[in-house]
Amino acid sequence: MSTHKGGLISPYNNLFSSVFRGVDALIIGGLFWLISILLHVEWHEFFTAVAFFSILSYVIIAEVTGLYNSWRFTYVHQEVWQLLITWLHVIFVMLVAAYAMKVSSLYSRRVLISWMVLTPIVLSLFRFILRKSLHALRKKERNTKSVIIVGVGEQAQHLVAEIRRLNWLGLRIVGYFDDIREVGYQPDARSSAVVIGKIDKVLDYVNQHSIDMIFMALPTDQGREIQSLINQLSDSTAQTYMVPDLFVSSLLHTRWGYLGSIPLLGVHDRPFTHTDGIVKRLEDMIFASVILVLIAVPMLMIAIIIKLTSSGPVLFKQTRYGLSGNKITVWKFRSMSVCEDGDTIKQVQKNDDRMTAVGRFLRKTSLDELPQFINVLQGHMSIVGPRPHAVAHNELYRQQISGYMLRHTVRPGITGWAQVNGWRGETDTLDKMEQRIDHDLWYIKNWSLWLDVKIIALTIFRGFVNERAY
Repeated sequence: MSTHKGGLISPYNNLFSSVFRGVDALIIGGLFWLISILLHVEWHEFFTAVAFFSILSYVIIAEVTGLYNSWRFTYVHQEVWQLLITWLHVIFVMLVAAYAMKVSSLYSRRVLISWMVLTPIVLSLFRFILRKSLHALRKKERNTKSVIIVGVGEQAQHLVAEIRRLNWLGLRIVGYFDDIREVGYQPDARSSAVVIGKIDKVLDYVNQHSIDMIFMALPTDQGREIQSLINQLSDSTAQTYMVPDLFVSSLLHTRWGYLGSIPLLGVHDRPFTHTDGIVKRLEDMIFASVILVLIAVPMLMIAIIIKLTSSGPVLFKQTRYGLSGNKITVWKFRSMSVCEDGDTIKQVQKNDDRMTAVGRFLRKTSLDELPQFINVLQGHMSIVGPRPHAVAHNELYRQQISGYMLRHTVRPGITGWAQVNGWRGETDTLDKMEQRIDHDLWYIKNWSLWLDVKIIALTIFRGFVNERAY
């Protein structure tokens, strides 16, 4: 029978959180009232009921979406995204309620639409200002959280480096606990924090000094010590976090799941499932449809120029690996005098004599990739994702680079995290390909809609023309 007790991670539920909820409620209700005044719409009892119902719905839905969880460790764009999801749910609930009660005719559409649009903007602005104010205070060592670190190994030092880099978090390291190093040992020369004692003294120290946070940075082979400490710390109110060692970190490419009541860790799981998959596909279809309308005329002109300036087909079709390693046909404007496909393909090099005059310009500006937006609508590709490699290159590099085939757990993309970071073009050394794969796997592990939008924006401003594009 397990001896583990509850309380591994303390919930974020204090006065600040309560005040936060109250301010949100005032913004929602107050903005409704203010808009009705500005638009010269008389306020009546029905508006009061709408305001109260919207605030109640918002607070309840916000608990479900986790909007009021501690955001000390999150970025503002992540919280704004949660806020938008919460507000869209509120709007949906209110519209359904209005339709069910047949009171939609009582709404002032001008007030309602203005309120629905402005409320998330004002709520987001409030969070942005509040965060900036708190970050400024934390950099001055005010509004800080006291921290102790259990362990002094490699993962502990990585953690310390991140805490130092993200100084706006307001985390103040009090000291370390470790069974190997002696009391007084200073793990980090840039910090005065030292080893305070052995691991079995952590609980006493935490309770005596009102420590806010504990980071357990012990290797997995100390499982017994970790379990014992977790059980002890359930008798404290400190927030406790596990810092995975390098082995566990390498496994965390996806997420936890369950088989019945048995928890499972997806070591090589497929991302973009369920809601994420729907969002990703909708993003692709919407963006691709809009872009194809905008580039239809330029694509027609490029096709005509290719046909008039060189012999051969307008489009070059090459077999690539797609989702789950299945073969797909990827379309490009033909940029060379040959159409190579098969077991042996020579990578394009600078000043390659196989390129046509028009093709050289198309590749330099990435205009040869435009037909791939059709591949996106077909469902074979995504706008953002790991770039598809020729089958011959896949078979070569999958034997030389660990984790290479994990990039095929998602659809290949027209642009990607590797490309906007400069890792594109010829990979004449193994190191260059490894860098590209590292960026691809980072993207898969850290995917978000916001990250896709960021990559698309970076592609527009610096991704089309690149010195490595030839």
